[in-house]
Amino acid sequence: MYTSRVSGHVDAPRAAVYRALLSAEAIARWRVPTGMRAEVHAFDAREGGGFRISLTYEAADASGKSAAHTDTYHGHFARLVPDEQVVEVLEFETTDPALGGAMTLTTTLTDAEGGGTEVLMVHEGLPDAVPAADNETGTRMALANLARLVEADGPF
Repeated sequence: MYTSRVSGHVDAPRAAVYRALLSAEAIARWRVPTGMRAEVHAFDAREGGGFRISLTYEAADASGKSAAHTDTYHGHFARLVPDEQVVEVLEFETTDPALGGAMTLTTTLTDAEGGGTEVLMVHEGLPDAVPAADNETGTRMALANLARLVEADGPF
């Protein structure tokens, strides 16, 4: 297991970014890497509230962690600090023991010098079977999507 840290800048206030972290509609639009589509099956945005999300590859030859072309994960919100932090505990829905176990994703928002918000996403407990470069690339894509979404559409 390992930990990854990825950060990015969003040219929007922390409150707008925080709302996008807790909106099922927004999650389906931004927390999906290029070449995939998202489906939010369940989403209860409160401490202790659960979620279940599937990311499906568009390429027919891509293989998923949960099904032929899909990565499905579920979890709960462990901690919510308005406009500052979201802590999620999640795990892949898989029978592969190499991909099993709980992971923690902590997203921290801070005011950026010069305006906007710095977003830091820390994944802890990532299975070694998930290549670190793939995780980092996917997270960077998601952060870029988040920035485009919040900057273009405004608050959720």
